[in-house]
Amino acid sequence: MIRKKAFVAAFAAASVIAAAGMASAAAGGAFDSAEAKGGHPQRGPKNVIFFLGDGMGTQEITAARYYQGVHNKLNVDRAKYTGFDTTYSVKPAAKPPYLPDYDPDSASTGSSWATGKKTLDERISQGPSSAENVPGTNYQTLLELAQKRGQKVGDVSTAEITDATPAVLASHMSLRGCQGPADMAACPKETKAAGGLGSIAEQEVDHKVDVLLGGGRGRFEQQITGGPYAGKTVVDQAKDKGIQYVTDAAGLKSVKAGKPVLGLFNKSNMSLEWSGPAASLGKGNAPQACKENQRPANEPSLADMTAKAISLLENKKGFFLQVEGASIDKQDHATNACGQLGETVNFDKAVGVALDYQKTHPDTLIVITADHSHTSQIVGEDASGTGLPTGYSTNVTTKDGQTLSLTYGTAGYGGEGKAPVAGGPSQQHTGAVVPVWANGPGADAVLGTNDHTDLFTVLQGK
Repeated sequence: MIRKKAFVAAFAAASVIAAAGMASAAAGGAFDSAEAKGGHPQRGPKNVIFFLGDGMGTQEITAARYYQGVHNKLNVDRAKYTGFDTTYSVKPAAKPPYLPDYDPDSASTGSSWATGKKTLDERISQGPSSAENVPGTNYQTLLELAQKRGQKVGDVSTAEITDATPAVLASHMSLRGCQGPADMAACPKETKAAGGLGSIAEQEVDHKVDVLLGGGRGRFEQQITGGPYAGKTVVDQAKDKGIQYVTDAAGLKSVKAGKPVLGLFNKSNMSLEWSGPAASLGKGNAPQACKENQRPANEPSLADMTAKAISLLENKKGFFLQVEGASIDKQDHATNACGQLGETVNFDKAVGVALDYQKTHPDTLIVITADHSHTSQIVGEDASGTGLPTGYSTNVTTKDGQTLSLTYGTAGYGGEGKAPVAGGPSQQHTGAVVPVWANGPGADAVLGTNDHTDLFTVLQGK
């Protein structure tokens, strides 16, 4: 916070008192916010809804904002407080201190807010170690703590629900790729046959998450190789534990509260909302609008899943819900501008569902952020004439009728003298700070520049 110079002694004294009050609130965490009228401490949130736009850095959210029309606000713009978070991970080492890695992945960043501690890339809610293939210490997660408090918990994503970001809440794994029982070759010590917790899918079912919705049905259809459910699928395991199982939008709509629900709406990641022209080297395509409403009707939207999750989780003790818009990142990797824009806009619609819920449930804290920044850039329409190195470009026509040029060009080395490839190679994450928006009791804790590990306290509301 920038303090202005006081010109009157009385004003100076008032500034000191106000600053002391704010410092006390920050030290106490979300449950001790002094935001309430009259300066009295405000009770902490009963419910917490945490939104994660994967790869949704400032360029990505701004591109979506511009596409919708510069005078049309997004739902995230309704949040009262905005800050920024650093997102770095750490490198392997035999013992602390662990040196920073400035360009993280979704596993390490997700683990940072889920556990409040830094770890290696590829790692799911485990501590760092000497190498990626050496398991670390399991760290307790926000979801596990919420369950101990008797709260209901939910985990929603447009990715495979075993992917890194949703996985950090209800599993512990040395390598993020060990998602299903058949995917455990890289994590042999963590299989159930070896006395471990099993694959990410098995662990998510064992946690009996009240609401678990997303893609990744193929992981849960794999056969378990050890333990009491050996020879059965993870879906069989879920049903045996009394978990309701649905696979399409109609099934989700019919689910009743009272028992946990597992909803898997695609064998892999869920389908994209929008499509459009492919990126190309150089100037790119003639401008055109994105094709909207491309998602199959049998798959629920992220907004639909969010609304249903909230309705199923409501109870006297409160709930914790994480919602991820996963394919912002995936389409940024793929230089798919319309795919990226559509996932961002529809993620924002899910945020709107929660903010509307909060209007009648003011004891709900909503926090929105990204796990890491990404590579897309908003550039001028004439950028191709600058003589700069060529990247991948797409030109889309916004709702204002103007051209929005997005380029993708992760810098690297080792490609000197090579001809451009026919299709865009996977673009890379970037290490910039990411925006954090918040609304509700304790929301002022996100102000300023913090780190993703600080969200662990904010989201607990201590």
